[in-house]
Amino acid sequence: MHPARSLGSDPVRIVVARCSVVYRGRLDARLAEARRLLVVKADGSVLVHADGGSYKPLNWMSPPCRIEVGLPGPDDPPGASARWTVSSTRGEDVLEITLFEVDHDVEVDLGVDPGLVKDGVEAHLQELLAAHPGTVGRDLGLVRREYPTAIGPVDLLLRDSGGGHVAVEVKRRGDIDGVEQLTRYLDLLNRDALLAPVRGVLAAQEIRPQARTLAGDRGIGCVVVDYAALSGRDDPTDRLF
Repeated sequence: MHPARSLGSDPVRIVVARCSVVYRGRLDARLAEARRLLVVKADGSVLVHADGGSYKPLNWMSPPCRIEVGLPGPDDPPGASARWTVSSTRGEDVLEITLFEVDHDVEVDLGVDPGLVKDGVEAHLQELLAAHPGTVGRDLGLVRREYPTAIGPVDLLLRDSGGGHVAVEVKRRGDIDGVEQLTRYLDLLNRDALLAPVRGVLAAQEIRPQARTLAGDRGIGCVVVDYAALSGRDDPTDRLF
């Protein structure tokens, strides 16, 4: 490993080894000798992971930094085989990793990552509900998506078979803020003689109990949306539970 690693210029290095770690900088921290996962990423970052703690590393150094690999020093304990010195190029922070026994050491070129594509976000839910307004309620048809008001657009404006209008606020998780937002929209929409009366519906994949209570108190309906079924990725009739 050498200084001046740049994004995508080197493979990721994955090492499983018994090691100890010392961090010096804004605070001092030590990790006693134990078997850990060490990751040196192509962007120059170095992460020290344990088996627990989920995704969060025990310690790390963010890029840009300089990584030097050398022999253990005279102060290192017996049995040490190598020392990684990871130094920040923007400050005085130093991460020293002393290796004792290496179980696994491999370099992998991950290539170019296309990035995270989120599924089930509010825009997708809004699009699906606009295409299937009957999910919100029987005999409902779409008037317009993003119906404009003085304080922002209503996600969906629907109309029932009797000519009544329904304002729908779409959320991934319906909470009190969503009910409050829809309440403000309804106040404005019901001032329009061409639309009134307008009732409201909060549509979400999950609706919190507090939001249901507040919505019921204000005469707002709640609809839980099964995104997988609505998008055609799952058939509820095939489920056992």
